[in-house]
Amino acid sequence: MRHGRLVLCSALGTGALTLGALVLAPTSAAVDPQTATLDFECGTFGAGAATLKAAQNGTSATIELSTSAITAPINVGAGAVNSTLTLTKNGTGTTTFTGNANPAIPAGSPISSGPLKGTVARGDRLAATSLKVVVFGITVTCNATSAQKPGPFVF
Repeated sequence: MRHGRLVLCSALGTGALTLGALVLAPTSAAVDPQTATLDFECGTFGAGAATLKAAQNGTSATIELSTSAITAPINVGAGAVNSTLTLTKNGTGTTTFTGNANPAIPAGSPISSGPLKGTVARGDRLAATSLKVVVFGITVTCNATSAQKPGPFVF
């Protein structure tokens, strides 16, 4: 009987510790939608569709961007593209996501940003409006020519 009580108390203690750890663990919030598209116009560099993929972990968020509006004229090494994505924030302000974690991009392929990092708050609604890309000292500025579909990212 004494052994059974010890096992029961041990199991209850382990369960309480596990529950406490789950309650105190940071949560990974969901962003909706996770993928969106829009069109960019980049002056003499071209125009085309862009795909955005968003992810969130607490107040940190990332957006990966790939666009056919700009293609690499030559092979571009990993980490060589500095990107700044500007988004409207809650319809009244703006915020930026920045980074240079692009994968290697073969000549003739669409530019891919890798994860651009930014900060969000619960309930933020973000929609892309412009993109600035700097590759080998050449700056390309792209402006959105369509609304983000299916709509803004909601964090």
